[in-house]
Amino acid sequence: MNLERLNQEYGIADQLIFIAGKGGMPMIQINTAKASALISIHAGQVLSFKPAGEPEDILFLSEKAYYQSGRAIKGGAPVCWPWFGPDSEGLGRPGHGFVRNRPWNIISTEVIGDGDIKVTLNLVDTSETREIWPHAFVLKQEIIISDALNLALITRNMGNEAFFITQAFHTYFKVGDISKASVLGLQDCQYIDKVNNSEQKLQTGAVTINSEVDRIYLGVGNTMIIDDVALDRCIQIISRGNQTAVVWNPWEKISAEMADLEDSDYQHLLCVETTNAADDVVEVAPNSECQLVTNYSVIRN
Repeated sequence: MNLERLNQEYGIADQLIFIAGKGGMPMIQINTAKASALISIHAGQVLSFKPAGEPEDILFLSEKAYYQSGRAIKGGAPVCWPWFGPDSEGLGRPGHGFVRNRPWNIISTEVIGDGDIKVTLNLVDTSETREIWPHAFVLKQEIIISDALNLALITRNMGNEAFFITQAFHTYFKVGDISKASVLGLQDCQYIDKVNNSEQKLQTGAVTINSEVDRIYLGVGNTMIIDDVALDRCIQIISRGNQTAVVWNPWEKISAEMADLEDSDYQHLLCVETTNAADDVVEVAPNSECQLVTNYSVIRN
């Protein structure tokens, strides 16, 4: 991508510029009176979001993340689509779908109400994607940078038959100390414990992390809160379009095994994901669309 052309067509003076990021990948850098953000055009992925006045980013981004064509970037808010988790059809396709490891298209950048910045990206089916997943689609992501971060993933079926998707914002949040962090808002929800043979269990009280955690929560409400005692803040997550949520932390062994994580990174990351997962499957009829929306904001303790 030609950065000069992108800045001429889509740059916003003193607020939004296109830059060469790590690995030479084109990225969108945003600085406003309300927040700063970094968006990778590869993967259509928000990598950084820091509200004005906050000392720390709300998103975790691995120092060892890959910035290569065909590779997913470890951290920020990856998009999983049109399936979440392993290939349910067992066809050898990549886990979490095919949109988090390829470049997206820039549709528009604009200043909207109260000085917020809106960036719209999309992906459209090609002969290559139809070999992976045989459907005609337009996938659009609307990213709004305000004092909060708002993400909307909009799937439109351009074909003549319904298709079915699972999906997620597989968001990595930065925490000061995982042993002192907890997730509120999931109490009394059933969850599938993927660490323990996918047994279904009941969440009692807040979710705390003291070992590997990989859970799909069922029948969730629209609000969760990460209580981060070490950084003296709470991150509020408000979502719609989903009935499930995922909480994940790799813990010590898996963190050490992952080439794109530092051994100690598990201590400072917590994935709390807005999902359509497990049986929360979305049917998209021909010439119709569905939306998955999530909003992240900081609440000071």
